[in-house]
Amino acid sequence: MKLSSVSFSWPDGPCIAADFSLSIAPGSITVLVGASGCGKSTILRLLAGLLTPESGSVSAPLSSRAFVFQSPNLLPWLSALDNVALPLKLSGLDATTRREQAREALGRVGLADASSSLPRALSGGMRMRVSLARALVTQPALLLMDEPFSSLDALTRRQMHTEFLSLTESLSTTVVMVTHDLEEAVLLGDRVVVLAGQPVTIAEDTTLTTPRPRDRHAPAVVALVAALEGAL
Repeated sequence: MKLSSVSFSWPDGPCIAADFSLSIAPGSITVLVGASGCGKSTILRLLAGLLTPESGSVSAPLSSRAFVFQSPNLLPWLSALDNVALPLKLSGLDATTRREQAREALGRVGLADASSSLPRALSGGMRMRVSLARALVTQPALLLMDEPFSSLDALTRRQMHTEFLSLTESLSTTVVMVTHDLEEAVLLGDRVVVLAGQPVTIAEDTTLTTPRPRDRHAPAVVALVAALEGAL
């Protein structure tokens, strides 16, 4: 999966990318970090096929991808189960099968008992779990995430990190995630790419070799967070 010599500008706006390239290893978790406005989310949307480059090419499994936004974006009139089953319904899967698969997905995020609950009855962390279950229910080859945990409190975020890693590793899904949180990037990623400038460039590209789960207080983790902060 890669962006090859991609250029993109907003109409009557700045040039976001000019001859930008980025390759993503299958089955990996690549985390994009950088200052606000540097183009992280634009790069993510180019990979998702939500934006079309002016030049260059995007090679990604567009028929097998899912996107998790900062907000859970659940349909308020549907239960948790029906929200998770929605992508399967849109793909034409029969009702019995899609509900079975949606129940399994909710169980994987610890919400088996909340299948009949409407979004308004769920906490912020629970709604984000439903959003993650909805994204993973189709077992996508590529999962794109735009600051999915930023609105959660610290404790819920740590719980979501653990669940996220367990789910993605069991499904062998390729993940590209945007975050402003350098510690989160180091704890979750196989690779952390620091983006900078406009047009966007790669300021730092770090591959992490220490196994997960990683201790946020470990000297190596603390040192890497500090080094990445210096590259911003």
